[in-house]
Amino acid sequence: MSWTDKRSQTLKSDGLLLITAFIWGFAFVAQRLGMQYVGPFGFNGVRFALGCMVLLPFLFRNGLDNNINPSSDPRFFAPPSLGGGLIAGLILFSGASFQQVAMIYTSAGNAGFITGLYVVLVPIIGIALGHHTHAGTWTGAVFAAAGLYFLSVTRQFTISGGDLLVLVGALFWACHVHIIGWLSPRQDPLKIAFLQYAACSVLSLIVSILFEKNTFEGYISATIPILYGGIMSVGVAYTLQVVAQKKARPAHAAIILSLEAVFAAMGGWIILDEVLTLRAITGCGLMFCGMLISQLWKMPWRETPQ
Repeated sequence: MSWTDKRSQTLKSDGLLLITAFIWGFAFVAQRLGMQYVGPFGFNGVRFALGCMVLLPFLFRNGLDNNINPSSDPRFFAPPSLGGGLIAGLILFSGASFQQVAMIYTSAGNAGFITGLYVVLVPIIGIALGHHTHAGTWTGAVFAAAGLYFLSVTRQFTISGGDLLVLVGALFWACHVHIIGWLSPRQDPLKIAFLQYAACSVLSLIVSILFEKNTFEGYISATIPILYGGIMSVGVAYTLQVVAQKKARPAHAAIILSLEAVFAAMGGWIILDEVLTLRAITGCGLMFCGMLISQLWKMPWRETPQ
């Protein structure tokens, strides 16, 4: 492949990743808007069910695609690990629930940046699993912790309940990355995704039925936020990420996907009239630097044309 073809392929992948980050960032706005009409668990239950429906055509396509050679891929006939998928679904349910409940009490911008801390938490949690890390992890963690202080901790040394819930959710998102990282090489990623989305949807709907008083009219009023959260954020963005990261360079992917937090803040400002103070902007900047340092440490910055 010529350098020009590689460059074109890189630009295409980067463009898909940028769209993914945009969709995920503005999903925080949809989550806040949805809370005006339905409870957090009802919202998650329906949107993850929609995400399952979006993945169905891809599951059927993978099973019928003549380009797949079952004899060369022993995982082709292997059913998804029910136990692993349910564990992933339980962790996904926990992270999504903490995040969604938090959206009642915090801004889309705060939620976006604090959720983004999972990219720093992943390698730290990995240490307990015997993974090796590097100085960038700890440098990024220091920047992220300082940013979290400026963004969420007041001068009276208190933190809002919403921001604290998002932070707990970020811990679950980091755990989710590890469980998916363990399952993906062993099973079909789309099947695992479908199973975990289904588990998250069922668990959310059960909690909603038991503890929330949602109405049919409420779901109708929240149609647009739910459709965006289910079809665009869960279904489309996931698919775009998978397609893009097959060809994208890791450094590009890390930088562009981190922009999710920036798009969340932009969406909150444009659509929800949220305003960031100078202190909050400083915190966001430090957290964003921490995310990038953690992901990009020791990565190559130049690519030699072939």
